[in-house]
Amino acid sequence: MKAAKAKVPDVDISRADWFGGLAVRTAFIAILIIITARIASPQLEHIWSIWETPSDAVRVALGVAVCSWLLVHLFILPRDTAGYRTWLYLGPILLPLAILCAVVAW
Repeated sequence: MKAAKAKVPDVDISRADWFGGLAVRTAFIAILIIITARIASPQLEHIWSIWETPSDAVRVALGVAVCSWLLVHLFILPRDTAGYRTWLYLGPILLPLAILCAVVAW
């Protein structure tokens, strides 16, 4: 029982790993916000056109909710070193895919 309560000593993460993980995570979430905002925009050019069709109003409302949720999570940083390393390792795979999705959605 005491072994389960014992804390694992914190392993220091290097600045390069921390900065790389943070940069990849920030870029990925920013790209997701851009994709969501683009897809959730109304079909007509001005914002007041969302009231003309109910589907536009629902799409814009969901887009605002998702963008807000992503923006909040942009400022909630990982609490442990494994979170930064995970983002650092997955970055070369996720970032090109996210950029590709942004280009296709645009």
